[in-house]
Amino acid sequence: MSDQTAPVSLEEFNHRLAEISETMPKRLRQCAEFVAQNTDRIAVSTVAELSIGAGVQPSAFMRFCQLMGFSGFSEMQKMFRETYAQKWPDYATRLDNLRATGDDSPSALLAEFVEAGRLSLENLASTVDLKTLEKAVDVLAAAPMIHVVGFRRAFPVASYLSYAFEKMDIAAVLHDGVGNLNPRNAIRTGDVVIAITFAPYSQETIDLAAYAHDIGSQVVAISDALSGPMRKTDALMLSVSEVDVGAFRALSATISLAIALAVSVGAKRDKLAHGK
Repeated sequence: MSDQTAPVSLEEFNHRLAEISETMPKRLRQCAEFVAQNTDRIAVSTVAELSIGAGVQPSAFMRFCQLMGFSGFSEMQKMFRETYAQKWPDYATRLDNLRATGDDSPSALLAEFVEAGRLSLENLASTVDLKTLEKAVDVLAAAPMIHVVGFRRAFPVASYLSYAFEKMDIAAVLHDGVGNLNPRNAIRTGDVVIAITFAPYSQETIDLAAYAHDIGSQVVAISDALSGPMRKTDALMLSVSEVDVGAFRALSATISLAIALAVSVGAKRDKLAHGK
């Protein structure tokens, strides 16, 4: 077993996974990649089921748990169950929790979300690597076409980015899944994909990013964990976390990051167009 103490939160777990995953042996790295992509399944699956999903023997999955600092799978699963039970219950439970604490009045909720937004914005400067942000702006400014994808909670961010690019006369395609259409064949080598997804991660977004990577396109990912499923696409990772209110997460920091990214790309393209 590792001499490290076991992570006590999903954030600690993701941080440690990002630190050590690249130095793991092949089988343990398979476990790391599978766990990063399927964090929502850890709390409800057996070690046998997860081992099959990762393509390894249960003994390898157990070694992975120990390398992460846990005594075994049961301890790791306990941490995931406690984390998800506390943070992301279903919406009916979230509303019940707000009523139970007396925080469901409009004025109280507004104050809570304003404070959560303020904290999220303050955290943004420390979660985004500025060199990665600059590189992302450079590759997006040089791209002949930008493809934007984000579903469920990430969809408003993807929609805003597409809107902003259109207003700046920057060629962009929003992959929104309308009509169950999948226009991934519109992605060409040299194009850049902005993939936005948060835990529990959207499989549609993961699949499109993987396809873009496979054909040689650069991926820029906006996500909540550096160790998430976008890692295997060699994406330029822009990490953002949102403070929740009764397990409801707003998009204050994420939208701010999207605005900064879009405006920076527009400014960079203008400089390139004028030979600056």
